[in-house]
Amino acid sequence: MSKLPKTRFHLVFSLMMGAMMISLMTFVITAVNVGFGADFLGRWLKAFAIAYVVGVPVIYFLAPVARRLTGRLVEMP
Repeated sequence: MSKLPKTRFHLVFSLMMGAMMISLMTFVITAVNVGFGADFLGRWLKAFAIAYVVGVPVIYFLAPVARRLTGRLVEMP
């Protein structure tokens, strides 16, 4: 399997980080708010879909800002 070019790294990172973080956070918040009833899965998937559409662009545009700010506070490896 061939890899995507390195110019796609940030986009793929944003998509994957978004999927991982948003799935975990929407799962927890949905469970806290509505519990594990019969409608849990539908509510969670709806929350995930909305959050993913909002969250991935936020990650894409703010990750470089977060890296720069972190670089001001921590020595880079």
